[in-house]
Amino acid sequence: MSPRIRSGITVAVVLALSGVLFTVSAQLSRGGESRHAEDLSAVVAEESDRVAALSDEVAALDAQIQELSSSVSGDVPRRPAELRAEEGVVSGAWPVEGPGMRVSLEDAPSSSLSIENVTADDLVVHQQDVQHVINALWAGGAEAMTLQGERVTPTSAFRCSGNIMLLHGKVFSPPYVVEAVGDPDRLQAALDSSPGVAIYRDYVDWIDLGYAADPVENIEVPAASGGQDLEFAGVPDGTDVFS
Repeated sequence: MSPRIRSGITVAVVLALSGVLFTVSAQLSRGGESRHAEDLSAVVAEESDRVAALSDEVAALDAQIQELSSSVSGDVPRRPAELRAEEGVVSGAWPVEGPGMRVSLEDAPSSSLSIENVTADDLVVHQQDVQHVINALWAGGAEAMTLQGERVTPTSAFRCSGNIMLLHGKVFSPPYVVEAVGDPDRLQAALDSSPGVAIYRDYVDWIDLGYAADPVENIEVPAASGGQDLEFAGVPDGTDVFS
């Protein structure tokens, strides 16, 4: 039986500060989920320069924050520690550690081209394949996550072209590895119930695309590094984000 078509399945993008799911590549998905390779050389150069500039800006701002914080009176009201911790996890500012799941996606071997009706495009892990895994893990209650070792934040966006990925101004090749901190049973159940992941696994059976999902006793998710801009999202008027 022919495998189902790996079409994009949209998962709702929700503001991260509300504590609900957010879609990792919302910024880049507005142009559609193309299954054809693009020339990323110009994008890579532009993003690398942007990341370097933003990282320098973040370092300078951090220094200003430390200087201002040291001069603040101890009588100034502060937000509760629990709220500050929650904000730090959601924004990616705080590292997170605990049990979770590791999911790996790998291109199929070139020998699979000998299978009837298979094209070279079928052998490659695509952007929507990674998105389906990430969104399923968020739906399964993931507290924090990395993609290729990079902390996934509300403003994270990635783009795949052929067998390369551009993420946070860096270029990666498969296997693509997603690690999520959370209850392993819930995370596995969310992967098993995801229609998008099921379609990918049809291709795993058909042309030997790589897929592995394993519980991990302890995963260390680092704090996000570098600057990331929030271009479109915002807090609705009247929303109290500090209670």
